[in-house]
Parts: sequence; C-alpha cells; structure tokens
Amino acid sequence: MNIQVAVLCDAATDSNGKLNILGAFDTIFTQQLPAVHPQCSIALRATFSNTEEGAHKLTISFVDADGRSIMPNFPPIPVDVVVPEEAHFISRNFIINLQQLKFETPGSYSIDIALDGKEQASIPLLVRHVPSQTEQGETWKQAT
Repeated sequence: MNIQVAVLCDAATDSNGKLNILGAFDTIFTQQLPAVHPQCSIALRATFSNTEEGAHKLTISFVDADGRSIMPNFPPIPVDVVVPEEAHFISRNFIINLQQLKFETPGSYSIDIALDGKEQASIPLLVRHVPSQTEQGETWKQAT
C-alpha cells in the first residue's frame, strides 16, 4: 500500500474515484477547554499493487502524545484488493467523518493508520489553547 494522501480536513467526498478535500488542517485553536470540534473528516487515498491482492484490514487510531486513545478505536475497515489484468495498481479512497471530537487538554495528537497491523502513516494534530482577551487581562492583573 502506498498512501498518496492522508489528511484531517473540514470535509471530504469521493466522486467516481476522485477524492475531493475541503479545508485541510493540522491545528485547532480554542478559547475553552475541553475543546469540541463539531465536525471534520479523515481523508485517505491509497494505491495497491497487483502483488497486494487479497483481503486486508485498515485500522485507524486517534491518540494523544502519550499514545493513549482519545476516542474508541474505529472498527477495522475491510479492504479487498483486486487489480484488473490490464492494470498494475488500483486506487482507493477512504473517508471517515468525525462528529463532536473532544480534546480535554491542549497538546499534540495523531491519527495513526495501519494496514494489517503495520503502521503506514500518521497525521499530526496540534490543539492550542488561546485565551480570550478577557482571560489574558485577568491573568495579567493577577501577575502584577
């Protein structure tokens, strides 16, 4: 498997084999914690060669910097690879929609992608806490 695209985005669609991606990002800025991101998608595009024909399992884990899962693991996605005789490879798009993604603390996170238990890619995500102007003023008052 060769991953051509692995990204976290606002939305993604598959249109007759074309992967359409809207708003790829790697950082979430929030004024409050826990932070809740209302909706986003994981978009993957991968190619498989004719030597990879057969049944496979794609797994996706969303973890924090310590490797702890921040949400229940997705069930494995079955991938049956059949390459037509006239081709040397096939492409597949995978789109996983996420709702109400919750982050308890700021920091580094990742979406880890594996095929048959072997890591293939990792999508980094940074959650940054940006205090509101009011909070910044209160912090400054407390420091003086």
